Amino acid sequence: MEAWQESLKNLTLLYVEDEEGIRRPMVDTLSYYLKEVYEAEDGEAGLECYYTHRPDIIFTDLKMPHRDGLWMVREIRKHDKHTPIAMITAHSDKEYLLSAVELKMEKYLIKPIALEELLHVLRLCIEDIEEERGIVMECGSVHFDLKNRLFIKEERETPLTQKESDFLALLLRKKGQLIPYEEIESQVWRGEFMSTDALRTLVKNLRKKLGIPCIKNHSLAGYSFEG
Repeated sequence: MEAWQESLKNLTLLYVEDEEGIRRPMVDTLSYYLKEVYEAEDGEAGLECYYTHRPDIIFTDLKMPHRDGLWMVREIRKHDKHTPIAMITAHSDKEYLLSAVELKMEKYLIKPIALEELLHVLRLCIEDIEEERGIVMECGSVHFDLKNRLFIKEERETPLTQKESDFLALLLRKKGQLIPYEEIESQVWRGEFMSTDALRTLVKNLRKKLGIPCIKNHSLAGYSFEG
């Protein structure tokens, strides 16, 4: 299981769809990947569920009887501009699609929904959440709160420098993948020159703070996060 899928296990999702024959199988599928999946049969029930549970992600059909998906999203967006919302549609109604974009619903799923597309949109939602909140990840008893630049182990907080936090965020976003030196210089040093000694010192100090063997060096290539 990839790192972003592991992150899903800590998140909740609201699925709004009036057709039960579509909604129930999708809820069952999504429940495999997420901590909790709430369901609603129209926009009014969806809005009530949103206020009750405050889900991390929302998937909603657009056209539904009584109160549709756009009505629900307009109500939510009056005070919540950040929760990722994906629209579900079986058509290409331009008026609906333009309204959806205005409401920050750029992500969409076309019926019938393929598993590959479902996972793709979930991954985009994870990226939005991480960007908004800052990356928070757990590895066993270890907790990384990179928005607040903290490393937490056994309830003990250790502050991280800006470069340490940026370096960890880069590794965690691509957990298990090699991050080349050029990308580290671009994302961590942000246009400044990165000397070999400076990078080695950063890694040495960070390893000492973490106390766990999670940062792997790939000789003459770069670093990766393993754990």
